[in-house]
Amino acid sequence: MKRPILNFLLGTVAVATLYSCKKDEKYVYQIGEPKLEVKSDISAAHFGDSLVFQVHASDQEIALSTVKVQLFFTDDQVSETTIRTKENGDYSGKIFIPFYKNVPNGKATLKFILQNISQKMTEQSYEIDLTRPDFPYLNLVTESKSYKMEKIGTNEYAVTESFPSSVKGYIQAPKVGEQGNPMNFGWVNNTVEIGSTTEIPFTNLTSGVYSIKFNTLTYEASPFINIYLNGNLLSRMDDDHFKGELELKNGEQVTFDGIDDVKNWWIDPDYFTQKSDGSINFNGINGKYRITVDFKLKYFLVESMDGANLASLKADGTGAIWIIGEGIGKPGIATNQVGWSPEKALCMMPIGNKKYQITLKAGESIHASNINFKFFHQKDWGGEFGATSISTDNDMIFIGDGNNGRDSGNLGIVSGKSLALGTSYILTVDLSQGNSKAILTVVKK
Repeated sequence: MKRPILNFLLGTVAVATLYSCKKDEKYVYQIGEPKLEVKSDISAAHFGDSLVFQVHASDQEIALSTVKVQLFFTDDQVSETTIRTKENGDYSGKIFIPFYKNVPNGKATLKFILQNISQKMTEQSYEIDLTRPDFPYLNLVTESKSYKMEKIGTNEYAVTESFPSSVKGYIQAPKVGEQGNPMNFGWVNNTVEIGSTTEIPFTNLTSGVYSIKFNTLTYEASPFINIYLNGNLLSRMDDDHFKGELELKNGEQVTFDGIDDVKNWWIDPDYFTQKSDGSINFNGINGKYRITVDFKLKYFLVESMDGANLASLKADGTGAIWIIGEGIGKPGIATNQVGWSPEKALCMMPIGNKKYQITLKAGESIHASNINFKFFHQKDWGGEFGATSISTDNDMIFIGDGNNGRDSGNLGIVSGKSLALGTSYILTVDLSQGNSKAILTVVKK
């Protein structure tokens, strides 16, 4: 019976101690009388300014601690600065006013918070008129030269010169007013953002006289090449690559808008058929595909997809088969050999009925006498077709078993033979008998 009495006494002591602490806290904190007077004109400023303020801070009972100055756009705090205030007197500081895109002229709230060492505070709030600075000009800064961009409208600037088709540079805005700051606009995640000097990759279809433009309100810039596939805007990956992911149907016509010389591009004979009138039809089975437009190599890379991801081979034989290895590459082995680089793996075109094909031209997209590549279940290392899971009766191309000059599953050209230069060959992998009983056929086109 002694334990309950002891527990009761301990509980009573704890409550008493807590109550005592609360009384002490109430006594120690929140005392004094901090007073604040704003002595400078803070009624108006520009976006992008470092607004200077002056205040008089005092407390006749206890030492001061800090003055916080906070800027609010509506209810969102967008900037803050803190000044240490050890003693009564005048203090000055700056608070940065962010220069955001698509924020029009309007009113903001500037809040001053004075706190003493007992954490007692006093607050004052002021309404401030904010306007976007009217830059007299901008500068387009390239590696070799700076171009002056003249004002052509509200927030609109442009420079017109004889430019190459590709111009890289960032945009610099000069300081406006005594409290203004110079500002830079550069390339961040495929869009123009403030605070960056990463070069913006302006591109035009042709070199010659054209205008480079920038809007300081919307951050819209031009020109950029916009590529559309069947009316769908492709996303920019870098200066030379654009991609899109969309559903395509067998036999449907595909259109690439924004490319003025498609007739000079390499058209993959597996996925596309280009007719005499220049129109292009899709050859693959109905499904979702990723199309990558490669301006450097001038071809369209096509890859099968499964939802939001690149497709891989499924247990039932549907999905995708990928090729990794040497002696093969699109549009050509001289310019884009796959090699043992999974990120460059080629996706075989699904033709239905658990069959996949790739068309290769000897001496161009496949080496005529020396190949060493194999078939994989995904665009990466992992599942693959070894010697026990794929076979062929072709008399030109053999499948390695680890003892015949090629590793298990790797393809090679039979010794003493070679593919006919300039001749196209269709390689088909048939999984209709199961993924472990794949059959490779090679047919001259």
